[in-house]
Amino acid sequence: MATTIKLEGEVRNEFGKGVARRLRVAKKIPATIYAGGEEPAFVTLPMRETTLSLRHTNALFTIAFGDQTKMAVVKDVQRNPVKRIIEHIDFLEVKAGEKIDVEVPVFVEGTPKGVAVAFVDVQELKVRADVANLPEKIVVNVEGLTDGTKVLLKDVVLPEGAELDMDDLEESVVTVEVPADATESTAAPEAAPAADAAPAADAQ
Repeated sequence: MATTIKLEGEVRNEFGKGVARRLRVAKKIPATIYAGGEEPAFVTLPMRETTLSLRHTNALFTIAFGDQTKMAVVKDVQRNPVKRIIEHIDFLEVKAGEKIDVEVPVFVEGTPKGVAVAFVDVQELKVRADVANLPEKIVVNVEGLTDGTKVLLKDVVLPEGAELDMDDLEESVVTVEVPADATESTAAPEAAPAADAAPAADAQ
C-alpha cells in the first residue's frame, strides 16, 4: 500500500522570484499541480510538513487548497543547489483506480555466502502500479547467494499489484561477487626468502 499523505495548502495567485523568496521566508513552498490537458493549479504548501513527506518515495498526496482537493504524486522537485532547501514542487494529478509508471529504488537484504558482496546494477526499476498501491522500494534477497550469481529482472519479486514496465527481462539487477581486494587478502602469502646462513666462526 502506498504511503498516503495529506497536505493543507493555499491557492497561489502571485508569481515570480520575489514572490517565491517571500514564500520561503514565510516557511512555505510554491507548487504546481498538473492535470493532463487541463489548466494546472498553483498552490503553496507548508515547508516543514512537505519536506518531511518527500522522504517517502512514490507517496500519494491528497492536497487541499481553497475549496478543492486533488490527489497527486510528485513529478519533480527543485532544490537550491547550495542550501538544499526545496524551491518548487511539480505534482501530477491522478485519479482513483488509475495506473501510472513510477521509478522504484532497489535495495538488497541478506548476506551472500563467504566474502561475496552484492552489487546493485540497476538503481531504479520502472514499475506500473495503481496509484493507491505505489511501491516505495523493491527489495532483492541475496541471502546465501554465491560468487558469480546474478539476479535478473525476470527474477525480481514485485509488490502485489505491480508489474515491470521494462523491456529486457534478462538484464542483471543485482550481481554477487567476491571483490578483488577480498581475494587478495585471503590468498596465501608468499614464503619469505631464507635468511643467509651465518658465517662460520674463524678457527682458533
